[in-house]
Amino acid sequence: MDKFWIKSYPKGVPAEIDYTQYRSLVHLLEEAFRNYAARNAYVCMDKYMTYAEVDGLSKDLGAWLQSKGLKKGARIALMMPNVLQYPVAIAAVLRAGYTVVNVNPLYTPRELEHQLNDSGAEAIIILENFATTLEQVIGKTGIKHVVVTSMGDLLGGLKGMIVNFVVRNVKKMVPAFSLPNAIPFKHALSAGSGMTLKPAELGHDDIAFLQYTGGTTGVSKGAALSHRNVIANVLQSEAWMQPVLEKEPKVDQLIIVCALPLYHIFALTACCLLGTRTGGMNILIPNPRDIAGFIKELTKYQINMLPAVNTLYNGLLNHPDLVKVDFSKLKVSNGGGMAVQKAVADKWVKLTGCPIAEGYGLSETSPCATCNPADAAEFSGTIGLPFPSTDIAILDDAGKPVPLGQAGEIAIRGPQVMAGYWNRPDETAKAMTSDGFFKSGDIGIMDERGYTRIVDRKKDMILVSGFNVYPNEIEGVVAAHPGVLECACIGVPDDNSGEAVKLFVVRKDPTLTVEQLMNYCKEQFTGYKKPKYIEFRNELPKTNVGKILRRELRDEKKAA
Repeated sequence: MDKFWIKSYPKGVPAEIDYTQYRSLVHLLEEAFRNYAARNAYVCMDKYMTYAEVDGLSKDLGAWLQSKGLKKGARIALMMPNVLQYPVAIAAVLRAGYTVVNVNPLYTPRELEHQLNDSGAEAIIILENFATTLEQVIGKTGIKHVVVTSMGDLLGGLKGMIVNFVVRNVKKMVPAFSLPNAIPFKHALSAGSGMTLKPAELGHDDIAFLQYTGGTTGVSKGAALSHRNVIANVLQSEAWMQPVLEKEPKVDQLIIVCALPLYHIFALTACCLLGTRTGGMNILIPNPRDIAGFIKELTKYQINMLPAVNTLYNGLLNHPDLVKVDFSKLKVSNGGGMAVQKAVADKWVKLTGCPIAEGYGLSETSPCATCNPADAAEFSGTIGLPFPSTDIAILDDAGKPVPLGQAGEIAIRGPQVMAGYWNRPDETAKAMTSDGFFKSGDIGIMDERGYTRIVDRKKDMILVSGFNVYPNEIEGVVAAHPGVLECACIGVPDDNSGEAVKLFVVRKDPTLTVEQLMNYCKEQFTGYKKPKYIEFRNELPKTNVGKILRRELRDEKKAA
């Protein structure tokens, strides 16, 4: 394939990366633990943790997990916000030879049960704030080992105790739960400290992470990301940043803002693992929705790198305290997960002097596939150029490449493209072409320089603040409500989140109210999936064979 876009690469960015320099992600982690032992790797709520500490704690936790007799490749679920325990747990699971299953801590019991069963997870490490969700479904899953942690566990003696007291008793953020066989996180660490972590024999093809993404069939499916996939994307991301890292003022250690949740592939790769590879320090933000608290944290550091979604940039820009943050050393503002709006990008560069470099990727591509040059002087409104070692093809409905300047489905090939969907060979076959391209479902146009612009979405997926929402899942659950005859859901434009979920319902029970249905949805869906709008109709548009036409509902909204 003619990679003509390489001519558009900034000086210093290689055409290819060599992922074979690491045997596995464990090799990458352990190299960083040795090379940067004395450096701070993470800071959370003013508590610093060095690379040596991450090394020691993850070794202890990994040894404890191995002592439970879990076989190589066993799936371990992690259900936490951005606290110090999270990167320790990721390193422990990988070093013990297991697969990390990242779980959104805000999942409802229904969503959690599906993910635990689909992944075949045998153990879970969970923050106590969310343990009540697990309690409701654990008997219907294959979970044998539960480790419960609390916000203050790694914050140090007195501070940890105060934080736990406030979280539990003042803010009342820990609903009562009963998990009789659960082990406290600190007990697992102390038991593991008397054991030896046995090195796992891992290679490029072993699965490192299962990243769950919505399914066109309505059920969430796991993108199986191998050690090769994630190593490659970390190295591609590092190579892409080189031109700005070489510019003055140079920094001794990258300070990365990790405000996006670590269970999301964007933060996992662009913050946690890229930070580890470069010996950087990640500022972990447990609750970025608290914009005032988030900005207060930012004022304590001279930050160098901020990966975020449009919603987060917009939230920061609309807060008066942002002017208190020192952006003089900010080198990289990454935008991803959803389209960055030009108005937001313009405001950001005016305030910080650092343009947002918009990129593009999916859970299935670990995630980055394209990005605007990190040293670009202005916002382009495109998703940028293909990463090193990456091919992008724009395909027609028959799977054939279209001429430059014509619209087609964006397809991606490269070492970061997933091994496949976990236990779903049929779904994998549908998503991949015979020559190894992953079909994204997004419609784009590539220009003669290699820059691609997204113009539409082939799938019915709705993108809410960088999270995928699949109408089939919403409709399947809402249709189970006894008062609903039929329903359809679409995405509608939203100033805050890019898109919002709108639900159209034909009632079986004429007394059903919007409020009752909203409450039902609140029980069934995590926040970003919940419909923002519900409209009752007498009928829904259908094909002659009775299939509901979501596109007609969307076109109505556009015409309105």
